[in-house]
Amino acid sequence: MGLAGFFTITRPANSFVAGLAAVVAYLIATGTLVPGVILLMAVVTLITAAGNVINDYFDAEIDAINRPERPLPSGTVSRNAALVYAGVLFFLGILLSGFTSPLCLVIALFNAVLLVAYAARLKSTPFFGNVAVSYLAASIFLFGGALAGGDRLLDMLPLVVITFLAMLARELLKDAEDIEGDRAGGADTLPIRIGVRKTALLAFIFTVAAIAASMLPWFWWGAWYLLGIALVDIVIIVAAVRALGCTDPARLKAAGSTNLLKIGMFASLVVFTLSAVYL
Repeated sequence: MGLAGFFTITRPANSFVAGLAAVVAYLIATGTLVPGVILLMAVVTLITAAGNVINDYFDAEIDAINRPERPLPSGTVSRNAALVYAGVLFFLGILLSGFTSPLCLVIALFNAVLLVAYAARLKSTPFFGNVAVSYLAASIFLFGGALAGGDRLLDMLPLVVITFLAMLARELLKDAEDIEGDRAGGADTLPIRIGVRKTALLAFIFTVAAIAASMLPWFWWGAWYLLGIALVDIVIIVAAVRALGCTDPARLKAAGSTNLLKIGMFASLVVFTLSAVYL
C-alpha cells in the first residue's frame, strides 16, 4: 500500500470542487466572504472525500471488473484500510463542522449518514438513489446558508430546490444512458423498469419544475437576474426536450442531454453568484 492510493481513492479533484462550491454558496448567501469559509471548505471536502472512499469500499467487487485500475481492486489500498480511512475522514469533517455553526454540524452529520446509506444500499434502489445524489449536490447551498445563519439558510432554499430538481433530471437521464451496462451488471434502476421514453418524460417534468423554481429569486434579485437565468433556462429546456424524442440509450447519448444539463447547471451557478454580488 502506498500514499498515492489513499490520495487517489478520495477523488481529490471532485472533493476539492465540492469544497470550493461551498465557498461559492456562502458568497451567494451573503454577497461577501469571511475567513470562516476556509473551515467550511475543509468540512465539505473531507466529507465528500469520505463518501468517495466508502463508495469504493462497497463497490470493490464491481470495480474489480469495471475499474481494475482503482486503488482497491489494484491492491494499492486494502478494503479494511479503506473502511478505516473513510471513518477517519468522516470524523475529521464532522469534528471541524462543530467549529462552524450548529446548523452546519447537523447537515454534516446527516450527509455523512446518507453517504454511507447510499453506498451500502440506496445506490441499488430505483429512484431513491437518484434522490439521494441530487440532495447531496443541492446540500452545498445548505452549507453556505447554514454558516451565514438561519435566515440566510431559508433564503437559500429556492436555490436548493432548483439544484435538486435539475440534478434529479440529469441523474435519471444518466441512468437511462447506462441501461445496457447496468442491466448486464445486475443493477436495478428506474429506467430499466420503465424504459427510456418514460424516464425522459419524468426528467422533463423535473426540468420544468426546476425552471419554475428558478423564477423565485427574481423577487429579490430583480430583472437582471431574470434575464440571466432565462438564458440558462433555455439551455436546460432544450436539453430536456431533446431527450423526449429518444427511445433507446444510444439515441439518448447522441442527443447530448446530460451534457447540456451539466452546462446549464454550471451556468446557473454563475448567474446565482453574479446576482448575489452585484444585485
